[in-house]
Amino acid sequence: MTERKPPGVDFETWADRQIREAAARGEFSDLPGFGKPLPGLDRPYDDMWWVKEKMRRENLSFLPPSLVLRKEAEDAHAAALGARSEREVRNVLAAINEKIAAALRRPPEGPPLNLTLFDVEDVVRVWRDQRGERGRRDG
Repeated sequence: MTERKPPGVDFETWADRQIREAAARGEFSDLPGFGKPLPGLDRPYDDMWWVKEKMRRENLSFLPPSLVLRKEAEDAHAAALGARSEREVRNVLAAINEKIAAALRRPPEGPPLNLTLFDVEDVVRVWRDQRGERGRRDG
């Protein structure tokens, strides 16, 4: 759209013509999302939609670090209980326990952490009970 609007031509008509000609040349065909519905059209309008979308894409959070860790611990516990193997349960819990231990040594900003390390053997026992695999191990 490098040409100037001719004098005496309505701006809307001129802009529509520019868009129509560019579409005919295929200049919009390779844009991301071409031919797909716009996401979120079924949701109510939100003035901050672009901020929320940017934060989601960048994996950012506006929660204090202590609350982020609480949520991460909750998600890790659920992931451990839904794991496919005992090894996976232990790996998930080892990773979150490492983060919790670091936070207990040096408490993060925000509300109190209110977390303790997961008892790996206790969670493994629950995981086995859910599957009816009391004595079975699959390291």
